[in-house]
Amino acid sequence: MQDINFRNIDYLYQGTEKQKQAAVVMEDLGVFAHLAPYDPILVSTVPIGIDIPGSDLDIACHVTDFAAFEQTIRRNFGHLPDLSVVSRNVNGVDRIVVRFRHRGWMFEIFGQPVPTEQQNGYRHMVVEYRLLQLIGEAGRERIIAMKQAGIKTEPAFAELLGIPGDPYAALLDMYYWPDDRLSGYYYKLLARERNEDA
Repeated sequence: MQDINFRNIDYLYQGTEKQKQAAVVMEDLGVFAHLAPYDPILVSTVPIGIDIPGSDLDIACHVTDFAAFEQTIRRNFGHLPDLSVVSRNVNGVDRIVVRFRHRGWMFEIFGQPVPTEQQNGYRHMVVEYRLLQLIGEAGRERIIAMKQAGIKTEPAFAELLGIPGDPYAALLDMYYWPDDRLSGYYYKLLARERNEDA
C-alpha cells in the first residue's frame, strides 16, 4: 500500500483539484504554522479524497492548555468569519472545537489532551485510507455516492464492506489490523458482488 505522511500537507499538491485547493488555502492562512505547538494533522475526508461539497477542513490538535490554545486561535484567526470556540467535557475528557470560514472553506479545529495520532479522528482516517487502497477507484466512488445520499463516512464503509457492529468502534479496532486481515473485507465484498451478479 502507498504510504502518506499525513503530518505534512505537501501530499495534497499531488492529489485532486479539491485537495490542491485545500492546500493552497491552508498555506495562505498559515494554519499549520500557527498551530505547530499543538501537533496539528488534517484529518477526515479531504486528505483521503472522499470529500463531498460542503466537507470541512478538519484539523486535530493535541491541547493540554486550553486557555493558551484559545488565545492562539483568537490571535491568529479571530478576524475570520463565523468564528466560534466551544469547550466541553465528554466522557471525562475536555475538548475544544473551533470553527471559522476562509476563502469558501469551513475549518473545524478539534483539540483534546490526547496525542494527535491517538485521537479517533486520525485513526478513523488512516483505516479508511488503507481500505480505499484495497477497494480502488470504484469503491471510492461508491463511498462518495453513499455520502452524497446522506450516509456518514464510517457507516458508509461499514455498509459497503459488511463490517458488523458499531462502525465507529469497529474501524478504531481495525486501525491495529495488518493489511492481510483488512483485505479480508475486500474479498468478502468481491464474493458478495459475484453472487449478486450470478
